Amino acid sequence: MIRPLIVSFACLACTLPALAQEPPQNTARATPSTPTVPAATARESRIVAEEGDYRIGTEDVLDISVWKAPELSRTVPVRPDGKVSLPLINDIQAAGLTPSSLREELARRLSEYVPSPEVAVIVREVHSAKVSVIGSVRNPGRYELKSAATVLELIALAQGFTDFANRDRIVVLRQKGGAQTRIPFNYRKIADGSEQDNFFVQPGDIIVVP
Repeated sequence: MIRPLIVSFACLACTLPALAQEPPQNTARATPSTPTVPAATARESRIVAEEGDYRIGTEDVLDISVWKAPELSRTVPVRPDGKVSLPLINDIQAAGLTPSSLREELARRLSEYVPSPEVAVIVREVHSAKVSVIGSVRNPGRYELKSAATVLELIALAQGFTDFANRDRIVVLRQKGGAQTRIPFNYRKIADGSEQDNFFVQPGDIIVVP
């Protein structure tokens, strides 16, 4: 009995080094793949980002500075015609452009007089983003948007409804693509706790409370 045991241990001792040298089986882990964004989704995200860039409007106040040319730097308001006046280039369209687009146009125009001009455009004050609230509210008028605001917040700025306001027929008039659209606003759903109908207003909207 002792001899077979010795032979078995000897065989096992020879086998262990060989097993240690064999690569482990089925131990590879699946590497999580990076999700692929569909082309349509990526394009829509890019469009949203571009539309989200602030566009200068009338009555906004801009800080325009030209590096190493303080005589060309100005703090200027955007006139009702959408233009600003600057030395050398006189009038230039600002309303409707993003600050970066205006900066590029200023640099292009100034390059006729200044070698490689470096221009910065900062919107110091925003006055062009306004929403009108008219009809059966206590204080109808135009209200400046200092940040994102909902229809209900604008109605609150107008000090709420009058006693005879028809809260079921509120509409928001919005200009889009040269056409005016009517967006119903269901106050009853919001009063019942549905926040999804309390959408954000956009500059130029007109909230009509019959």
